[in-house]
Amino acid sequence: MKVEDIMTKNPVFVHDSDFMTHARQVIRDHNKRTLPVVDSKNRVIGMLSEKDILNIYSTKSNVTVEGYASEFPDVYPDMDMFQAARLMIKARIERVPVIRSGQDRTLAGILSIVDIFRNLKLDKVPAKTVEDVMTRDVKTCSPRDSISKVWLNMKETGFSGYPVVQNGQLVGMVTRRNIIRAGYARIEREDEHGTKSTMSPAVEKVMSSPAYTLPSRTTLKEAIRAFMKLDVGRLSVVNDGVLVGIVDRNDIIKALI
Repeated sequence: MKVEDIMTKNPVFVHDSDFMTHARQVIRDHNKRTLPVVDSKNRVIGMLSEKDILNIYSTKSNVTVEGYASEFPDVYPDMDMFQAARLMIKARIERVPVIRSGQDRTLAGILSIVDIFRNLKLDKVPAKTVEDVMTRDVKTCSPRDSISKVWLNMKETGFSGYPVVQNGQLVGMVTRRNIIRAGYARIEREDEHGTKSTMSPAVEKVMSSPAYTLPSRTTLKEAIRAFMKLDVGRLSVVNDGVLVGIVDRNDIIKALI
C-alpha cells in the first residue's frame, strides 16, 4: 500500500513566521501531535512536535516557529507504507510531513504511525506474543509526582508516556498529550497559567485513568485489535496484577518489518 492511499491530505500546518504560542494553541485545538512547518511558498522546512511545544514557556510570547522546526525523513506519496514506516521508526518520530518529491518540497499530506497501524493486514502479522516485543524495563511514576519532574524524565529518557503506579498497583497513564491538554507546557520554568516549577501540580491531576492493560501472552493480532478498539498509543502489560512491560504501536510495526 502506498503512502498516498493512507496519508491525511490537506493537513493542519503552521508557518515558519508564526509564534510558538500560536502553534501550541493549534496543537491543542486540533488535537495534533505534530505540525508541518512551511514557508511562504508552502514548502516544508521542518516539523514541530509536542516535545518542541513543551520546550517553550509563557513569557516567551515572541518566539517564532522557525527556530524550533526539526528535521524529518523525506517521505513521498508514491512510497510504500512499510518503507515509510522504517524511516519513521529509525528517526523515532510518529508523524511525518509528506512532500511531493525530492525536487518539489510542497506539502502533500501528513503520515502517522496510526495511519500505518490501521492498515496492517492481520493475516501478515507474525505468530508472536506481546512479551516478544514489549519493553521490559518500564519507567513508572507516582500519582503524587509533580508534572515538572515527570516532564524532565520524559526529556531525559525520550519516552512520551509513563504508567502511574501507587502502592504497587497500576492506576493510570500520563503522556505528553495529557500535559499539553491540561496547559502545563514547559512547567519546569513557567507554564501558560504562570505556574512555577515549585507550584507544579501532581500527575494525578492530568493522568488518564483507569489504565488499559494486556497480559504478556496476548498475541500480536489480539493486541492490534485492542489498540484499534481503545484508540491508544501504548498499553501496559500486566501479569497477575504486576506490571511487567509496556507495548506501543511501534513495537508491533517493528515486528512486521
